[in-house]
Amino acid sequence: MVCLGEALVDFLPDKRGQRVRDVTRWTPCLGGAPANVTVGVARLGGSSALVGVVGDDEFGHFLRQRLDEEGVDTSSLRHTNEGKTGLGFVSLTATGERSFTFYRAQAAEQFLDGRDTRRASKVLDAARVLHIGTNSLLQPKARAAVTAAVRRSYKAGRLTSSDPNLRLHLWPEPKTLRALLVELFPMLAIVKLSDEEIAFVTGTDDVEDALLALEELGVPLAVVTQGAKGATFRFRGQTQQVPAPKVKVVDTTGAGDGFTSGLLTTLAALAGTREELMALSFDDVEDAAHFGCVVGARVVTKLGAVAGLPTLDQLHTAGAR
Repeated sequence: MVCLGEALVDFLPDKRGQRVRDVTRWTPCLGGAPANVTVGVARLGGSSALVGVVGDDEFGHFLRQRLDEEGVDTSSLRHTNEGKTGLGFVSLTATGERSFTFYRAQAAEQFLDGRDTRRASKVLDAARVLHIGTNSLLQPKARAAVTAAVRRSYKAGRLTSSDPNLRLHLWPEPKTLRALLVELFPMLAIVKLSDEEIAFVTGTDDVEDALLALEELGVPLAVVTQGAKGATFRFRGQTQQVPAPKVKVVDTTGAGDGFTSGLLTTLAALAGTREELMALSFDDVEDAAHFGCVVGARVVTKLGAVAGLPTLDQLHTAGAR
């Protein structure tokens, strides 16, 4: 599996229930939704690679080192002096709900362009799944490069996936992002949104109506994650909700990325093409969504987006199916 998009350094606070201004100690960790998914897939025994851009600075080298340690292929991760590695400072409420303060003005991730996708062409063509985010696509060159990569994979019949992971405050003109999504969705086999994102993307905050809208746009498997409620998906004309395991929540950061890594790892083992995905049984997809909920639930039991990502051995030990 190849993830195309950003890697950031997330700084985690030493305690919950603090504003950023009140935190006295920060811990740097891997961050950025596409990067988190590569780690999740690798821990579950899958092969994963990240195509993207980080700064030629200490934070960029920190990210490469951590990804290498996780077994992620970073051969297509480029360092640049055009911008600095993006940083995110996480603030947690007493119940573990997170918010972010970002330092991403002219961040290195925004300098993704056709050079990166061309240099990674062998990696991209060999992947069973191409998964993308949207937060590194603020610049026209980045949007063009990612759209071209998705189109190439789509035309080759491979699985294409996206979790837009919307950060609307990053976009001077959010309508640019909406237009990009409308262009991409018909080429995507799998789309995962959170219940907080569906209104912007589909025009409705009703989960079932949003899933139907995505189906009408040509998405074979559409999923909406709903936090403690689990997830609801639509596949082959049917809609089904799957529950999330009950866990003690420490930090909700990265829960959606954990879900995505579990979902995609399972589906990639069953289908290597869009046609094969569409031929899967409804039960197969329900099992994949259930597994995604299991992985996502493990993530929220620890601080940060990656600390709680489980290995298969850990899940077997815990009795997860």
